[in-house]
Amino acid sequence: VQLQASGGGLVQPGGSLRLSCAASESIFSNYFMGWFRQAPGKEREFVAAVRWSGASSGYADSVKGRFTISRDTAKNTVYLQMNSLNAEDTAVYYCAVATSAILSSMRSSSAYRYWGQGTLVTVSS
Repeated sequence: VQLQASGGGLVQPGGSLRLSCAASESIFSNYFMGWFRQAPGKEREFVAAVRWSGASSGYADSVKGRFTISRDTAKNTVYLQMNSLNAEDTAVYYCAVATSAILSSMRSSSAYRYWGQGTLVTVSS
């Protein structure tokens, strides 16, 4: 599976962005598709994920209430709507597909087998 992420850019604090990630083929309904991010000098961290069937989703506490993950199964695409952005959200955002159906693995990067190339989000005035 190849993943193509897009939508990053420069945004002012308080602004919004929507990231997209298109997969080259259909995703198994029980697998997770998620977003991770890595800020300069920091480790990659979980942001959000959704089971491809739509049955479950999860968010990091730092983005809960501000970010929304959604998917379009017809387009094999997952989206991350990011609102109320702040400087701490500045990072390279990666989309990924987990070849695991276990709910507890949703937040673990080690469960994700396929990764996109990343898209840079910079929040600055």
